[in-house]
Amino acid sequence: MQPPNPGPSDTPRPISRIATVPRELAGERADRAAAVLFDEFSRAMLTRWIQEGALVCNGVPVRPRDRLRGGEELRLEALALLREDWSSAQPVGFSIVYEDEHLLVIDKPAGVVVHPGAGNPDGTLVNGLLLHRPALAALPRAGIVHRLDKDTSGLMLVAASSEARVRLVAMLAARVVSRRYLALVEGRLRGDCVIDQPIGRDPVQRTRQRVRDDGRPALTRVRVLERYRVHTLIEATLETGRTHQIRVHLAYVGHPLVGDSRYGARGRLPTGAQPATVAALQGLRRQALHAWRLELEHPVTGATLAFEAPLPADLEGLRGILGADVRAFAEPSAGGVAG
Repeated sequence: MQPPNPGPSDTPRPISRIATVPRELAGERADRAAAVLFDEFSRAMLTRWIQEGALVCNGVPVRPRDRLRGGEELRLEALALLREDWSSAQPVGFSIVYEDEHLLVIDKPAGVVVHPGAGNPDGTLVNGLLLHRPALAALPRAGIVHRLDKDTSGLMLVAASSEARVRLVAMLAARVVSRRYLALVEGRLRGDCVIDQPIGRDPVQRTRQRVRDDGRPALTRVRVLERYRVHTLIEATLETGRTHQIRVHLAYVGHPLVGDSRYGARGRLPTGAQPATVAALQGLRRQALHAWRLELEHPVTGATLAFEAPLPADLEGLRGILGADVRAFAEPSAGGVAG
């Protein structure tokens, strides 16, 4: 792998990437495998490059629909206009949960953007990772293999070697990494549910996603943990990894995440709530979503790994206040918080 090009630029630069197709992608189309293995580039860029003959498989140019067997060498040679800074090491706040020569697991705080992009050319998690471990500059996206939204907190996997990166990307695509989230949503969910609805880009508001019949398959399992007067604490398990999946799915069933005005949160308040409850709900400046648990096999050793990150202070504090609100307004026969 070639290291990222130094600094943003308005001049197209040659990029060169090589990857071996893992067994998890056997039978996949070439364009879809490329999107997984070279995920630092947009699908539109990859599609254009494939049509221009920039992607070769074992030395032979491939078509987007060509099927792969697994084990082939994909080589991408193209020109790219890179405006963001993927190479500067900068101090950015995050916690290390686990680290070895192949893998890092980090706990990202809310407010940190994962990688450079429009409006965030630097000062991202990528830049912070490069300060913590400069060798990550040799990997695409500094080892980032999946994302969390800027205002979602919690656990993320980061590859620290080329071998681990290819395997992690394939494992995520094959859905063999368990990812669980905690979320506070508006309204009282009646019970556990499975939301199986396809998701695609909103044709009107391009920064949003929405449930749409021609979208990509998306499945979220929802488990009720605690019910409050007009809110619910849930655990959401991703079976797929679509953009904004949990936010879109919960909004679709009428229970948007607390604080998530982009997807329909109305700022609901319990009737007669105390000032502290009102202040806590209105003071949350992000969607109430936290990636709390990861389970996977180590991408190189195969060892079983499980990691947890407790709710951060803002969400734990809100949870406590909502619980206190229930107790304050409960009737003598109510029996407390329902789980």
